[in-house]
Amino acid sequence: MQNRRSFLALAGVGALVAACGSNTGRQGDPPPSTAYSAGPPPSDAPKVALQQWYHAYGEDGVQEAVKRYAATYPGAAVTVQWNPGDYDSKIVTALQNSKVPDVFEAQVKIDWVRQNQVVALDDVIGPVKGDFSPAVLAAQTVEGKVYGIPQATDTQVLFYRKSLLQAAGVQPPQTVDELVDAAAKLTKDGVKGFFAGNDGGVGVLTGPLLWSAGLDYLKNGNREVGFDDPRAATALAKLHTLNSNGSLLLGAPADWSDPGAFVDGLAAMQWTGLWNVPKIRDAFDDDFGVLPFPKLDASGAPSVPVGAYGAMVNAKSAHVAEAKAFIKWLWVDQTQDQLEFATKFGFHVPARQSLADRADSLKTGPAADAARFVKENSHLVGGPVWTQQSNTALSDAVAKIAKEGADPAAQVKTAVGVAQAELKRLFG
Repeated sequence: MQNRRSFLALAGVGALVAACGSNTGRQGDPPPSTAYSAGPPPSDAPKVALQQWYHAYGEDGVQEAVKRYAATYPGAAVTVQWNPGDYDSKIVTALQNSKVPDVFEAQVKIDWVRQNQVVALDDVIGPVKGDFSPAVLAAQTVEGKVYGIPQATDTQVLFYRKSLLQAAGVQPPQTVDELVDAAAKLTKDGVKGFFAGNDGGVGVLTGPLLWSAGLDYLKNGNREVGFDDPRAATALAKLHTLNSNGSLLLGAPADWSDPGAFVDGLAAMQWTGLWNVPKIRDAFDDDFGVLPFPKLDASGAPSVPVGAYGAMVNAKSAHVAEAKAFIKWLWVDQTQDQLEFATKFGFHVPARQSLADRADSLKTGPAADAARFVKENSHLVGGPVWTQQSNTALSDAVAKIAKEGADPAAQVKTAVGVAQAELKRLFG
């Protein structure tokens, strides 16, 4: 769905950090009045009024569906507000100044927690917590507490044309070097081997390259920089190879999130979102496959990024207990609605594994492969502790490596220093 994909742009600074947050400090737990109270009020009691916010999803039918869900809730009078435009900034402003929305979707920021702007939902998610993948749940977790119930999962995968690889004698790449070699061999007759965005992959391949080497943005409970390792420079240097050997498509009519370059035959492989499966299937029938981003070597691992908005509660709400009860009803109990939300309006993976197993659209072909990658190879993009400053520093470093051939070790060292300073600011 339209902005479900925004926080998957790994180094798209505005998109990622709007979702994952620039962060300050924590000032303790929510007050006792936020304790969860399950169940609707007695039928003869007046219903409280709750306001629920969504960003404006791009697919037809989503707005009608979420309004239908809200209208059928017996425990409160829930009004849905649809929010076109810069939703993330609007939420930041609302949490600072307002009792509404009572319920909203977002990814938690550490400063929201430390300023007591959102309510912990561990008691709500507790019975089904193990049903969510660790990476999806990590996007809503700060210092061990869960602040959002994940609604649906988006991911990115490597799409490839089976017939083009077969004609070139290329096997689907299993390592980064094989990806580089395949991209070169597939570049011929006006077709480029690989498309990963008009910035040459800087925006969407930073995370996968780190993960390919067995590294991450942060580690040890988000208290240490995860790429302070020589293997980070080795992995990120591969992006310069791709950018310098002529195998990457650049200047495409649409960027990585749109399948146009792949569908129009401009590239034999494209890194893009799972949401594009229907369009790609319409174009090629079964002449395509999907892969996770490949491992760097035997010490690394394949990967896919995951992102998921979660349902959250405004700590300033006048009806915190009722808001938590509504979230439990909708995002824990109403499994059929959750399945519909994830799979009927576009192409996404349910946030809960038990529902992914029930989704007919994910049982065969590339969609089934992608769902398996989410289960087995998923990683969180950045996270609640990964700040604007850290993200900008890493983005700048990767761009210089990829585009200018700058020394990878020196660039990584600079980015590590900024990220370490941010962690010191957050945690002392």
